[in-house]
Amino acid sequence: MRSTFHSLEVARRGLTTQQTALQVTGHNIANANTPGYSRQRVNFVQTEPYPPASMNRPQIPGQLGTGVEAGSIQRVRESFLDIQFRGENNKFGYWSTKADSLQKMEEIMNEPSDTGLSKTLDRFWQSFQDLAVNPTNTGARSVVRQRGIAVAETFNYLSDSMKSIQQDLKNEINVTAKQINSLSTRINNLNEQIASVEPHGLLPNDLYDERDRLVDELSSLVNIKVTPVKSGGNALEIAEGKYSIELVDDNGVPIPMAGKLVDGQTNRVNHLDVKYDNTTGLVSEISIGGIVSLETDQFKSAGKLKALFESHGYMKGTEEKGLYPEMLKALDTMAFDFITEFNRVHNEGWSVSSIEAGEHTEYNFFAPLDSSDGAAKAIKLDDVIYDSLNNIAASSNGNLGDGQGAIALAEVKNSALNIGGDTTTIQNFYESLIGSMAVDAQEANRLSYNSDTLRLSVDQRRQSVSSVSLDEEMTNMIQFQHAYNASARMITATDEILDRIINGMGLVGR
Repeated sequence: MRSTFHSLEVARRGLTTQQTALQVTGHNIANANTPGYSRQRVNFVQTEPYPPASMNRPQIPGQLGTGVEAGSIQRVRESFLDIQFRGENNKFGYWSTKADSLQKMEEIMNEPSDTGLSKTLDRFWQSFQDLAVNPTNTGARSVVRQRGIAVAETFNYLSDSMKSIQQDLKNEINVTAKQINSLSTRINNLNEQIASVEPHGLLPNDLYDERDRLVDELSSLVNIKVTPVKSGGNALEIAEGKYSIELVDDNGVPIPMAGKLVDGQTNRVNHLDVKYDNTTGLVSEISIGGIVSLETDQFKSAGKLKALFESHGYMKGTEEKGLYPEMLKALDTMAFDFITEFNRVHNEGWSVSSIEAGEHTEYNFFAPLDSSDGAAKAIKLDDVIYDSLNNIAASSNGNLGDGQGAIALAEVKNSALNIGGDTTTIQNFYESLIGSMAVDAQEANRLSYNSDTLRLSVDQRRQSVSSVSLDEEMTNMIQFQHAYNASARMITATDEILDRIINGMGLVGR
């Protein structure tokens, strides 16, 4: 026989369960603006009906429901959208960093403008054209010397500025590596906390949210693959378990020998370390866990870290690669070939001091260099030009009024030279350099914009599933409140029934 108080128990369960749902609703509302928070819901479950199936069950028409209980409190999240978001976030991290590096380079080169190297060279060539008209004019010679100083200082400025940005990028690489290690450690700590809760049949939703927020952040730095690992014990089927995180390439394939940044099986973290070449200062290896060292071309995990070292520069075997090393090398090559050719033509001309001495003396206009290494930084006028304006060779035949030497020097601009393995003029080489940089910057900006658009689109879809809608929560609150009130009314009705039975019945004969 069922209990007289059966209805009271059913109503009590209704009260406590609806109250739990109201508390979860309150938690959702309180965290409506918390970054990374996923709304939670109570999974209502019917309790065991009465009577259970058995041979000696009471003879009643059927099973009677015994109420409801909160089976679990689960966060609402779509893991597939998480994977999509992290993929786009990774691309955005890579291309936005690349675009920033190229933007800084463009700002240094500052082309086209009135202060860039191109304009400075144009003024330099023009000064020799002016000198050719009046080769004995001291003012024209002074302008030539000043224009030459401007050319040298512009090369120096470009080289110094490039190296300064390169150093900033190196600092950012180190900060990013520390950030990756910090995130890995914090994810591992959360793994351990989650593993201590799940075996008891609970769902640590807030820990899940914090861990996913950290994984999102990590995905912008390196390309990762997240693999859940069961916590064991009496964990629910919907428990998310611990995370193992490993580095993957663009196709999602784990990088051979890289191992795992976070190992959910062993609760171990393998820290990432960036190593530099002792000679060039460029990135030479990526060490993971202090044991595995990947060559730069083996580290195929895109993201901010890879974009940074590709911008700063890295060693591929014995070759120096990267945006800034290649630009610096091009500037050095251009500066070296420029001063070598210019000095050769200048040496053939006659200066005023040579004409006055009656003997041809070779004077370098720029201080000669032994190699192209560091030429852009080292370029400067030769001391003899600083000592006397009369050492500028503007004559080709030794006559004082002859300006053909100055014209020959101005024509160096159009001379076909072998620069960096290509036969071209100095101007064309520089224009090609600037054009290539502009195309790279345009491409990086375009891909950065595209990946950001896709990232935001996926995030909006993810938010539509996981974020808190106050309208929905308010509706739920009213729904649960009325359900709570109805359960309370059920208790009142049962109370009246019991009152009738206990106090109103059996009064015959009093």
